[in-house]
Amino acid sequence: MTEQDQLPPALAAILAGGTLAGPPRLDVRIDRPDLRGWLGGNVMPGVWSFAAGAAGPHVAVVAATHGNEIGGAVVLDRWLRAGLRPVQGRLTLVMANLDALGRFDPDDPTASRFIDEDLNRVWDEETLSGGRRSRELHRARALRPLLDQVDVLLDLHSMLWPSDPLVLAGRSARAARLAQAVGLPPLVVADEGHEAGLRMIDYAPFADPAGSRTAVLLEAGSHWETMTVATMEVAAARLLRLVGTVAADDARLVPAADPLPASRLARVTRTVTVRSPGFAFLRPFRGGHVVPQRNTLIALDGEEEIRTPHDDCLLVMPSLRAMPGQTAVRLARFVEG
Repeated sequence: MTEQDQLPPALAAILAGGTLAGPPRLDVRIDRPDLRGWLGGNVMPGVWSFAAGAAGPHVAVVAATHGNEIGGAVVLDRWLRAGLRPVQGRLTLVMANLDALGRFDPDDPTASRFIDEDLNRVWDEETLSGGRRSRELHRARALRPLLDQVDVLLDLHSMLWPSDPLVLAGRSARAARLAQAVGLPPLVVADEGHEAGLRMIDYAPFADPAGSRTAVLLEAGSHWETMTVATMEVAAARLLRLVGTVAADDARLVPAADPLPASRLARVTRTVTVRSPGFAFLRPFRGGHVVPQRNTLIALDGEEEIRTPHDDCLLVMPSLRAMPGQTAVRLARFVEG
């Protein structure tokens, strides 16, 4: 019996590979939770924070940074209803883009990613402290003092295009170590982010090489699938147990799923940003696909050929309909040892 055979069926399916058979389905298979009881927060709108009597790290779990990615809100709703509390330190649960989340419509599920601009591209000092105005920037500026107090942050996301689940660790070596210690998903990707702007995990206190604060971004699977919510819940529970925020036997969290496949780290060697409206992949690659040979042609950006820079090139979250200025794919090499 392999390690994969020993996993619970839901997690085994999460970790199973596959090929992309066509465009992404837009079926919404989960319900947006009724969040009316949580909108007020106890710190600020949409933010609930609970302190334990014992000292420990301040851990934040963030959902709905993109308003149409409702899976994380499902998890936070469950925890709030269950009365989850830390046994040490502080636990903060954040529903980030409340305005966009409130506009989610299952009949048009991609429309509420944001209102004015992407909340996950504004986390640089110049933007946060500058004069530009948008609803997302207003929210980021409101959340910033809270994030300045957080020691460990987990940002819950899902994906439009089919891909194996993964954790993005940004530039931080300590974030990559944390993600590998959590162990789910088993793929951890160290990357430089997006040309269009800094993500929440790239915010300076988390990315500072000399610092101690840490943030990781979970891409848990396809939007609006029950299995994606299951991945979020198991991974987040593993992190809370790992850092000691909750008791190992806390029945309000899903049980630990052990054993898991060995975690693997991949480091991005090139981020492909779309330059031409005519950008196109040669075929509909699935995220997690590994191209065996260096110099394999995978896409055309106008007249520019996009080729794999090395053997065994991992395709990280290819976006098959990316627009100019957006990230089309990240190309990564596995780090052995």
